[in-house]
Amino acid sequence: MATSVSSLNLLLLSPGKTESFGYAIGQVLRVGEVLALIGELGAGKTALVRGVVAGLGVPAASVTSPTFVLVHEYQGRLPVIHIDLYRLQKPEEAESIGLSDYLSDDVAVAIEWADRFPQLLPDDRLEVRLAHRTRRTRRAVLEARGSRSRLLLARIKKILRRTPRSSQPILQPDRKTSPR
Repeated sequence: MATSVSSLNLLLLSPGKTESFGYAIGQVLRVGEVLALIGELGAGKTALVRGVVAGLGVPAASVTSPTFVLVHEYQGRLPVIHIDLYRLQKPEEAESIGLSDYLSDDVAVAIEWADRFPQLLPDDRLEVRLAHRTRRTRRAVLEARGSRSRLLLARIKKILRRTPRSSQPILQPDRKTSPR
């Protein structure tokens, strides 16, 4: 049975706007929610997570890409796990770092390169696709896949409406789609 997908399209005009957008996500993120970050090298995945973690009350400067360490844990308003699947070649490697153990109702999770092993991701997740527009600007497309992630996306939209215009990303028209 196909379920509807809620989405949001944004244009992020600078790395700072990418972090600010992440900060807004961090302010409304709850335990049990999963951010599946997708995009090529340099698309802004780690910058977004830096903002998310700052939105949870952790200094943004403490966030680094977990490309070589694979997993970072941060404790702010709630615990968040930051995972990077870039260097992994097989699903078994993702399992060996405890990916499935992190996908619990006790923590929030942000997974970079989530598209490498989609079969290991929970069905209910917020996919955040980041793509280069120019050297400094990025397009972000958020797709909620499941009831929990639809609620998260609704909270993100609400906080963006309350954000001062000078700090907002540029919103593109919503588009309703079905899952692929």
